[in-house]
Amino acid sequence: MASSTQDHHQHFPTPIATTSAPPPTPSTTTTTTSTSTSSATDLLSRLLHRLPPSLSTTTGTTPLLLRRRSSLSTTTSPPTIPFTDLTSTISSTLPTISELGYFQLTNHPIPPELARSAESDSATIFNLSSHQKHQHFPTTWPLGFDDDDDDDETQHSLFLDSACSTESSSELGLSSLREFTREMEKVGLAVVDALTCAVGLRNPGLDYPGSVSTLVWISESCGDFGGKMSGSGRFYPYVVGLHYQIRSRSCSLLTDSALVSVLPEMDSILITLGDIAQVWSNGKLKKVRGKPTLSMEEGSDASSSSMSLLVTLPLESTVSPLIPRALISNNGGTDHHEDENKDVHEECSEVRLFSSFSFEDYAWRVYHERVPLKDPLDRYRNKL
Repeated sequence: MASSTQDHHQHFPTPIATTSAPPPTPSTTTTTTSTSTSSATDLLSRLLHRLPPSLSTTTGTTPLLLRRRSSLSTTTSPPTIPFTDLTSTISSTLPTISELGYFQLTNHPIPPELARSAESDSATIFNLSSHQKHQHFPTTWPLGFDDDDDDDETQHSLFLDSACSTESSSELGLSSLREFTREMEKVGLAVVDALTCAVGLRNPGLDYPGSVSTLVWISESCGDFGGKMSGSGRFYPYVVGLHYQIRSRSCSLLTDSALVSVLPEMDSILITLGDIAQVWSNGKLKKVRGKPTLSMEEGSDASSSSMSLLVTLPLESTVSPLIPRALISNNGGTDHHEDENKDVHEECSEVRLFSSFSFEDYAWRVYHERVPLKDPLDRYRNKL
């Protein structure tokens, strides 16, 4: 995936004109000695970022943290929520979901046959030559293939928009992948609506349809992983992530509290709450960073693919805590947006935990961060 500054601009079809912003300027602040855990972690993170990829990671871009199976605790089953009773079940299980940051969705409307056909389309994409990949697919960040994966022959990943758009007019036979994406998008937007309702927030997508967007993230892993965790070490900010479970296989999740191992049901959709959901909820929801990384058996040389849909934001968005639904009602049903958010929060007893920030700058930073040792949201947390 291209990472030059000239490619760092909006590629989503949104009604708002794109304003390109340069990548964040690295900090030049001198690091001082500190005994605090936060300062030590920050220093170690900066030092590791300066190391060559061969020293800072085990293979390509996937961090050691995500590849060590020995660091994981006992594998557990995620909480189950039936799509047929989505809103009421999320509301009744909110304390558990908000603490874990993930759950599995069953009884959803996506046929297993469609998911497998979409996986076949994905395999066709990854079987293309390097030239064909760059000829047929976007190269404007965040869309397209991850160019940094070229150094890692076992890891390949691709970002597509919700229409699975290609740059070439030639037919690649992606009809199943496009239909699968449309159905996953419907489910994802329904999850966002049910989740914001349960937390007591107004879903911004209802009032401003262009305020949310979706990305498709497909990955392929192959070769002998030596008992490690497979999957790209890349991160991209999102509200909720939907990860279809074509096979019954354990995976690891990097949550706020720990690296955990879960075993979802086959043909369920593993739902992860992202960093944007955490900010929107003003810290009420715990998050999962990135997407699940699949476990691979020792000595296995079989290929493994994953298909995820991220409900995220357009690049030009500003991220900030959402206004509680009760406050909107008290203000005559008028939603206060962006700059007025802070004033409305000051009218209630709830302390605003996060400052507003540019989504584009944040997305660029977390995507290109090599070793995720420190929570990237820490810099936006208000000191209380």
